[in-house]
Amino acid sequence: MRRLPLLPTLIVAAAVAVMIALGIWQLQRAAWKERLLAEYAAAASLPALDLDPLLARDGAAPLPPLAFRRVLVTCSAGNVVPDLRGGRSRDGRGGYAWRIPCRPGAEGLAGRIVVNAGWSQLPGSERRISLTGIVAGTLGPVEPDRPIVLTSATAVPPLAPSAAPGIEDIPNNHRAYAFQWFFFAAVALVIFLIALSQRQARRLPPEP
Repeated sequence: MRRLPLLPTLIVAAAVAVMIALGIWQLQRAAWKERLLAEYAAAASLPALDLDPLLARDGAAPLPPLAFRRVLVTCSAGNVVPDLRGGRSRDGRGGYAWRIPCRPGAEGLAGRIVVNAGWSQLPGSERRISLTGIVAGTLGPVEPDRPIVLTSATAVPPLAPSAAPGIEDIPNNHRAYAFQWFFFAAVALVIFLIALSQRQARRLPPEP
């Protein structure tokens, strides 16, 4: 029995092991993402939550799940320059979402809430808007130390309502990535076995 070439075998074995490990990790990520999406769907079905009592707290108590919740909050933003981002209208047209802080200069959770006040197809010349009073809408994803976007159910005139955040817009391709890593590992192993068989064939003595 001929020995396997040590260095190429070690390299291929390490590469295949890494690719299999990445595939398993992607499967774990898929399970985590599916649980997360299920939590989002459950939160979206809950009654509207009044955020004002939460914003008035000192932050010691844990917060309820906020991602994709329907909420009410009192905002006080007057004559603010909006942050224009790419966005969609409620009927799916592309354009600009006009975002302004709910409570400019606030600390803590209140300072993280940014209101998507509406949509326009063009940037427009009126670059200052005000948002005072109760805003009702839907929150988007909630990530630590990042702005929390509240898409208002009604737009600030003359804007049109923006599309509400949708759970279906969150990508969940981890199982496809896992298949790719397992496929790459199988291909690498097959190529190695083919190269090994050709190497062995070249070393066989010629037939008499």
